[in-house]
Amino acid sequence: MMMTFSMVVFGVGRKGSRKMKRRAGGARSAFFNHGIGVCPRLVYSLQTTMPAPTPDAKASRRMLATLFFCTAMPMGMWGVPLANVFAAHGRGHLVPYVFATSSLAAFISPLFVGALADQKHSPVLLLRWLTAATSVALLITCGSLAWGWGDAAVLACAQVLALVATPVWSVTSSIVFSQLHDAKQQFGPLRAWATAGWMVGCWIISFVLKADASLVGGVTAAGLWLVVMTLTWRLPMIPPGEVVQHRTWRQILGLDALELLKHRDHRVVFITAALYCVPLAAFYPYTSRHLHDLGVQNISAVVSLGQTTEILVMLLLAGVLARVRLKWVFLSGIAICVVRYSFNAIGTLPWLMTGTLLHGFAYTLYFITTQIYLEERIDPKWRARAQALLSLLMGGVGNLIGYLGGGWWYAACTKNGVTDWPRFWWGETALTAAVCVFFALAYRGRAHKT
Repeated sequence: MMMTFSMVVFGVGRKGSRKMKRRAGGARSAFFNHGIGVCPRLVYSLQTTMPAPTPDAKASRRMLATLFFCTAMPMGMWGVPLANVFAAHGRGHLVPYVFATSSLAAFISPLFVGALADQKHSPVLLLRWLTAATSVALLITCGSLAWGWGDAAVLACAQVLALVATPVWSVTSSIVFSQLHDAKQQFGPLRAWATAGWMVGCWIISFVLKADASLVGGVTAAGLWLVVMTLTWRLPMIPPGEVVQHRTWRQILGLDALELLKHRDHRVVFITAALYCVPLAAFYPYTSRHLHDLGVQNISAVVSLGQTTEILVMLLLAGVLARVRLKWVFLSGIAICVVRYSFNAIGTLPWLMTGTLLHGFAYTLYFITTQIYLEERIDPKWRARAQALLSLLMGGVGNLIGYLGGGWWYAACTKNGVTDWPRFWWGETALTAAVCVFFALAYRGRAHKT
């Protein structure tokens, strides 16, 4: 596993890279050049060579970096401490189901919104509506906890929040991609600003607001969503990818994206993303609980350690992709996750923090590379739906199984209020290892484009 990691970091495996270069021709490589998110995004690629940066281009990059930063910040402020917030309000038993609401939403929202952005409305306009709705829905969800509503009402509020919040990341990513001339070189540094925003959000929760188990973080995040909404007025109004006047129900719901699964490599990448999300879904809810059991304060800040390495890997990703075969980059991400969960299983704080630091490698090397893969391998008019399909399989299929299955596994490892954390994390380790073996055997990496 660590040998695979060294191949990524130090550039071992250049033979595959030379093969890729020989296949390159014309304006783009026939196999792979680059693009991303968590999630999905709608894309409008410019098949041109990147010109020298102009003042306007630099201003545009600053705006895109700001958009990523401000979009990720409220996500981290609410998502990371969520389990502890619900537990502090006597709703700890709802945590697996609250996380599962985003998975249920992923079956509906991303494909629907992706189809709208590909065929009907500007993604900028969609982002404006979605962020406003997310702000309102988050306030109501916080209110449902503060006012002591019943479990059913709290879950209903969480489900509405998930429906409007789930497509936000894919829409934001699509807007960013539409403004890039060379996604392989430009996207990583921009995407790192989103990770920085997530980290800053966690630090504000832990060190400024002292709200690791308080609704204050949720209310603050709701206000920040309105800031993101105001940023949309500073973005160019990007047209939809392919205006379609008369759409079938299949097109309206985005189900035509399932055609992409006929391609073997696409199918393996999509299925692996879903399978990988099953063990990965345990990271935020159960790392936080494990840290709590170890008596750690400022839990959100500790969990954000994973984002420090995430930023580093994103900044280095373009160089890695230029030197290492794509298959090894994918495999390295999953293999490092196996190592990370093995460290968690040791059960002591130093090893748990070390495992948390590895999260950036485990996440970026597979999921960001997957988004880049789709940017390069999918026809432009299908990219929004391809990213939406990725969102459905990750956030819907993978996370739903992961959250509900993880909740069951956590309960099975807990007796009399005491959790057997080594047993819990070894189970997640075995599951991740199985995903790694599946991808290694199934992915071929043929150099042709759909």
